[in-house]
Amino acid sequence: MGQNLVDDYGWTTASPTCAASYIAPTILRINSELGVNKVADVGAGNGSMCAALTHAGITSVGIEYDPRGVALAREAHPAIRFYQAGVQDDPSAIINTEGLFDAVISTEVIEHLFAPHLLPVFARKLLKPAGFLIITTPYHGYFKNLALSLANKWDDHHTPLWHGGHIKFWSRRTLSRLLTEHGFDVVGFYGTGRMPYLWKSMVLVAQSR
Repeated sequence: MGQNLVDDYGWTTASPTCAASYIAPTILRINSELGVNKVADVGAGNGSMCAALTHAGITSVGIEYDPRGVALAREAHPAIRFYQAGVQDDPSAIINTEGLFDAVISTEVIEHLFAPHLLPVFARKLLKPAGFLIITTPYHGYFKNLALSLANKWDDHHTPLWHGGHIKFWSRRTLSRLLTEHGFDVVGFYGTGRMPYLWKSMVLVAQSR
């Protein structure tokens, strides 16, 4: 394992995660609204999001650092190309094979990264001019944080005993600032899962400058 990297996130199955039930429909709707045709999924995990995109008629390519996730994805979805790489890597070989993308998506990944700025840097290299970056991460806002405190759920929410678990906790403001500082303009915000302001996750859509 390299410094500040986790090689094994615990993938054991190619089945969609529980989060996919509320995240995938939102991602598919946003992609449809943006009119994108070719998408790279950064942090593709076991490939289930790529499969959903492909089923919706969008050309998708998966990029995942965990070799077990890549193996599961390739076995379950042989018609989709998956690359073993992380945001700390050079994507030139992927670009040389696949070309540039209309959009990059990254679902429930950035909260796991020791160096989260590497994600927008990596994404910009993959994108066509004025391409889109779509990021989801657990939502944090005043009412959500208050509810977690009142329900004494912070230990569960922080998942401190999960090796490779959540280590960064983002608000709309902090994630927007990260993307803005690394060459993007935020053009959309959505909540998904649960009622408004108690959302399970938030979705930021940004466009490269």
